[in-house]
Parts: sequence; structure tokens; C-alpha cells
Amino acid sequence: MNTKPQHANPSKTRSPRHRAREFALQGIYQWLLNREDVAVIEAHIRQAHGFNKADTEHFEALIYGSLRDVVMLRDSIAPLLDRPITELSPVEHAALLIGAYELKNHLEIPYRVVINEAVELTKSFGGIDGHKYVNGVLDKLAAQLRSAEASAAK
Repeated sequence: MNTKPQHANPSKTRSPRHRAREFALQGIYQWLLNREDVAVIEAHIRQAHGFNKADTEHFEALIYGSLRDVVMLRDSIAPLLDRPITELSPVEHAALLIGAYELKNHLEIPYRVVINEAVELTKSFGGIDGHKYVNGVLDKLAAQLRSAEASAAK
């Protein structure tokens, strides 16, 4: 995984919430690869450069919530995929877990923001077209989980 995001506009300031999502993505990625205890992963990530600029409360909610609910989140994502979850790249998998978790549990965040943030994470850390895949899957999930909000936006 590319640990340093390649942002199109490096002068653009990343919000504390965006940084929280970046660190949560890194932690979930690590968990997906080696199933290490989430508390160990969290402790390691808290030592990372720039963590002090992240929204730590949101980071904790994302990493602990996504991994606590991983089976339920995968069950909601799986029918929307064109391949088995095991064939997703770890970055796409982690971004989808974060996006699905936020869509289900953080209704105060507009669904378009959730999708955009997951897409940006995938652009920063993932492969060339992974962000398009994440966008499509989360758009379908948002239509299911937040049908009224998604319908009103269209």
C-alpha cells in the first residue's frame, strides 16, 4: 500500500475527518492483511506522523466500528459486487468497509460526502481505477440504505 497519499492538489488542506479516514483505512488495510488485534493496530497508527491532526474520535469510530461490524458490512456490500469480496484489493475492501460503516451509522454525514471520501481514499492509496469501482458500489449501497436522501438528491 502506498502510505503517502498522492493528492492532485498538495496545497489543499485535508480536514481532521479526512485524516481520520486515511488512518482508519491504513489500520483496516493492516487488519485485512494480518488480522492483528485492532488495539495493537490503533496503537501503532497513533504513532504515525500527522496523527495529531486527525479527528481521533472519528478515527476510533471508523476502525473499531468497521471491524466490529465487518460481517454485517460485508453482507451488505457483497450483493453489489461483480466478484467475491476475497478478490477485492485490500485498499478497495477497506474503503468499502469505511464507506458502508459511515452510510449505516453516521447519518449526519451526507451520503455524497461519504462516497466522495471513500473515492478519494481509493484514489490516494489504491490502484488506477479502484475509485470508480468503490464509487459504483457505494452509490448502490446508498440507494438502499438512504433511499429518501438519495432520491431527494436526484
